[in-house]
Amino acid sequence: MSLGKKIAASMTALAALFFSCTACSTRVVGKFGENTDEELSQTVTETPIEPVATEPPTEPVSEDKRVHVIAAGDNLIHYSVYKNAEKLAGPGENFNFKPLYENVKYLIEDADLAILNQETIISQSNEIRGANGGALLFNSPPEVADAVIDLGFDVFTMANNHLLDFGASATIESINFWNDKAAVHDLTVLGAYLNEEDSNNIRIREVNGVKIAFLSYAEHLNGFEIPYDSPLRVVMNHETDVIERQIKEANEIADAVIVAAHWGGEDTTFVSEDRIALANQMVNWGADVILGAHTHTAQTMEWIEREDGTKGFVFYSMGNFICCQTDNFNLVGEMPDFDIVVDGATGAVSLENVGVIPNIIHYEAGEFANLRVYPYSMYTPEMAAAHGISSAIPAGTYNYFSYDILNEIIDNAIPKEFQKLDK
Repeated sequence: MSLGKKIAASMTALAALFFSCTACSTRVVGKFGENTDEELSQTVTETPIEPVATEPPTEPVSEDKRVHVIAAGDNLIHYSVYKNAEKLAGPGENFNFKPLYENVKYLIEDADLAILNQETIISQSNEIRGANGGALLFNSPPEVADAVIDLGFDVFTMANNHLLDFGASATIESINFWNDKAAVHDLTVLGAYLNEEDSNNIRIREVNGVKIAFLSYAEHLNGFEIPYDSPLRVVMNHETDVIERQIKEANEIADAVIVAAHWGGEDTTFVSEDRIALANQMVNWGADVILGAHTHTAQTMEWIEREDGTKGFVFYSMGNFICCQTDNFNLVGEMPDFDIVVDGATGAVSLENVGVIPNIIHYEAGEFANLRVYPYSMYTPEMAAAHGISSAIPAGTYNYFSYDILNEIIDNAIPKEFQKLDK
């Protein structure tokens, strides 16, 4: 090995020894730059460094899930309703119902979930009827379905007293009609079922990550009965054992449960004790919202507290969405408007922003001319003064209308805290 490489090797070895020693201990240098014997005997060991405590990583808090819901009452297709749609039909069309609803379309479209009580059947093998001639029998043109689907409704409830107006076969035809529409347009249809098994198939829609179950029950069928040999099934309000079982099952498999209840006395604003009792039972079994229908009048609403302190809400009657009735109290309906909220941290379900948008059914003199549905925010005193109710035939008992009467009906039916008059 050459001298240069020896020197380099020696220097490398010394450097290695130096770094090795300094890694083992800290040495004290004397005042003249050399280590004395005493100083060499004294070494200072490094103080151990305590590890810095760190917080465990936190899981991100899940955001709340929210579904904005809107509903509407009886879609009651009287004779004069479909005659208006007939006049609006263009070339090659039989009926055009869409303009009748156009003023409330923005409300339906704005919702994440929209629910309608379809009061009349659609049986294309039977004559179209709308209580004309005095018989309270209803069968609507199929174009009704096209209009309310175009409006933006997702869920249609069918349990009502007019289901058997044209017999069981017409009801089955109507169910199949709506089932076909549901398959094409991703709808949920319930309340009248082809058989027992189907009635126990609880309908669920997932909206914004929230699973919502729907159930629908009727109080009576206008005196008609399902034939004993027909598999057709409608669950009635008096079948509380079935209702309890279905609501509890729905509560297990969904985040929220909405019940459509067809009940009460027609043309009344009084909420009967039997409905209050059944509503309390439904909420305690697990219903979060009850949407009442059938009375053709707007009725009050309230929170119902469960034994565990949580709450459900009942709209006792939404009244009419559309009709051609001739008493003023039949011309003001309710559109329930609320949010279903699932807490991101706990999974608890609650209702927020609960209220009602009043809807007004307006027509003019001369065979219910220019029939339209309006939200309260679009309706004016001038329109109320020009309402055609006073000249409508057959005349109602309360066949007068004004803006003051409109507001009186609203104030009597809808508590102030739930009025949404500006939407």
